[in-house]
Amino acid sequence: MDTNNTTMESCALRLRRNGFGATVAANAREAGAYIRARITELAPQSISLGDSMTLYATGTVEWLRTQHSYPFIDTFEQGVPFRELIERRRQALSCDLFLTGANAVTLTGELHWLDMIGNRIAPIAFGPRHVLLTVGRNKIVEDGDAAFKRIRETAAPRNAARHEGFDTPCVKTGRCMDCASPRRICNERLILHKCHPKGRITVVLIDEDLGL
Repeated sequence: MDTNNTTMESCALRLRRNGFGATVAANAREAGAYIRARITELAPQSISLGDSMTLYATGTVEWLRTQHSYPFIDTFEQGVPFRELIERRRQALSCDLFLTGANAVTLTGELHWLDMIGNRIAPIAFGPRHVLLTVGRNKIVEDGDAAFKRIRETAAPRNAARHEGFDTPCVKTGRCMDCASPRRICNERLILHKCHPKGRITVVLIDEDLGL
């Protein structure tokens, strides 16, 4: 759907009504500055993340990897054995602050995801004391049906295609085939209708097309 600043502000308002923190950033750079300021404010004992191209676009991940003020559980560090990364993803379940993106956000103020193994959605649902989500304007949709359609027809196939060796049917067709592939990335679904406790999760809506 086409979005404008009015649409984004309306979406942020509905998110707030549902108990989420919400702010609108003009671009990825502004979003990154907001996130770094929020981290300084929270002074978390530990930080971790779930995979998100939008989060990378804000410069946050690069900054986390070079700063020394806050312990960072890097669950995607290059050169680290996969078993170690899985252990780090378990540690991320109880970090102070968890950062990631979302597959879709509705104009009614709901958030939607599909995930492969759950390391991204589990900490969103419970565990970390604070969660920060980055969402580009291209992920704003009308309602839950539109969110699931977006995930199946856009986010999931493109996400599978960007990972080397993922030969799922959707990589070839460009849309979900509800496959039985061992590399299937659409195994677990999360929908947040409200935020409990209120304010635990903050959504940074970015007025740029970012991520998948």
